Amino acid sequence: MTAGVVTSPARPDRATAVIVGLLAIAVFINYVDRGAIATAAPLMKDALRLSNSQIGILLSAFFWTYTPGQLLAGHLAERSGAYRVLALGLLIWASATALTGLAGAFAMLLGLRVLLGIGESAFFPCSSKLLAEALPPHRLGAANGLIGVGLALGPAFGTLAGGLLMAQFGWRAVFILFGLVSLIWLWPWLAATRHPPHRAEMRGWVGPAPTFGAIVRRRAAWGAALGHFTSNYAFYFLVFWLPLYLVKGRGFSLVNMAQIGGLIYLVYAVAIMTAGWASDRWMAAGASANQVRKTFIVVGSLGVAVSLLSCALGGPVQAVASLLAAAVFFGFQMPMIFSIGQTLAGPGAAGKWMGFQNCVGNIAGIVGPLITGWLVDRTGAYVWALAVAAGVSVLGALAWGVMIPKIAPLAWARET
Repeated sequence: MTAGVVTSPARPDRATAVIVGLLAIAVFINYVDRGAIATAAPLMKDALRLSNSQIGILLSAFFWTYTPGQLLAGHLAERSGAYRVLALGLLIWASATALTGLAGAFAMLLGLRVLLGIGESAFFPCSSKLLAEALPPHRLGAANGLIGVGLALGPAFGTLAGGLLMAQFGWRAVFILFGLVSLIWLWPWLAATRHPPHRAEMRGWVGPAPTFGAIVRRRAAWGAALGHFTSNYAFYFLVFWLPLYLVKGRGFSLVNMAQIGGLIYLVYAVAIMTAGWASDRWMAAGASANQVRKTFIVVGSLGVAVSLLSCALGGPVQAVASLLAAAVFFGFQMPMIFSIGQTLAGPGAAGKWMGFQNCVGNIAGIVGPLITGWLVDRTGAYVWALAVAAGVSVLGALAWGVMIPKIAPLAWARET
């Protein structure tokens, strides 16, 4: 027997807009807190006498728990409710951020990065579950685009405001400030989700969610997961190594780094919103999800590869221009990464699907910083690190474009 989607009316637009808006704010907080260590890295490196390899370990450690945590979060989102799981996750990650400001040694920083990964692992499985239940496929681009703007502005704010604040008050005070302010989000979220609608009022699922075993047997799931890995590998270079690259690799001051980094993320935010809106409009005009989503994600993958190679081979001015171009192509990718998974999985499997896809995708967060740190330590430059990121991005075009046969809702056999 094939499980299906009920045809009851979707959640009212106003309630949906509130939830999507709060999710966008949550991912903004997520990336401010996650990326704060990258902004602080030039100061931490000197204050605590850390090597590039140790910085790489700290960046990687977040993903030691964040990556496998995706599977648990996906399971809990289906079983215990995505609203509550996300609230608990934010409480954990905000606390870890604030405590980082009190860390006095590498070991404590390492433990708090692991705790941060546990908390932040809740976001994407929960948000994907909520969006897939509330919205049809042709509206997922704009919704994921808005969330993507929050994702982009988080690093922008963290890099620009965080960098300026750290230059003035030091990195410890900024971590404590970011962590405590993050907790404020819980108040509107708990108020908005106090009486969540039943599944029958949304694009709910008839029957239990498909198992992880059913998901991993799908070729499309592996195409999306590997594509997500390649997109993350290149993007995490930008998120975690941009401050050190601009300051240590290109000779910019901390203030100039903050200004350049902030501009890059602002361009990224505009590109995300534009791509999400344009993709939905293209589908509304009659194009298929397969044609639209694949076009944006493949062009984005190849564009990132070319931009990173140009960054590696040029001088400081060309490097900044290339990073701005890369931000545009990253923006092409972001709404598609999640709308593709949400479309393929459907409302009944979106939490677990995104848990699996994001789990594989964030293995890039484990290996990427380690590879980059090792290459920079061995070569004394960032050329080979950028070249590797570009090559991985080319492989992403193949994963998204070829491994996924067709981007359309999959039929799930109910397992008993």
